[in-house]
Amino acid sequence: MKNIFKHHPNKIGETYFEHFFKACSFGIKLILIALRVFVHAIFPWCFEHSASDRISKLHDILQSRKNPANPDEN
Repeated sequence: MKNIFKHHPNKIGETYFEHFFKACSFGIKLILIALRVFVHAIFPWCFEHSASDRISKLHDILQSRKNPANPDEN
């Protein structure tokens, strides 16, 4: 029987716990970005490019983690 908890992490070359901590790290970063966006909504002069710059960096990191052998499976 296939272990559903390990399938995806193994596809990208990580253990379950490596994947868990990286995913949690991304989640925390996204929450912090969201807080900046809310501050920006109230005070438009604050964090004018911060959220989009950070999201772009996170996107680049996520894309670099894809399995180049099977890009459609990720």
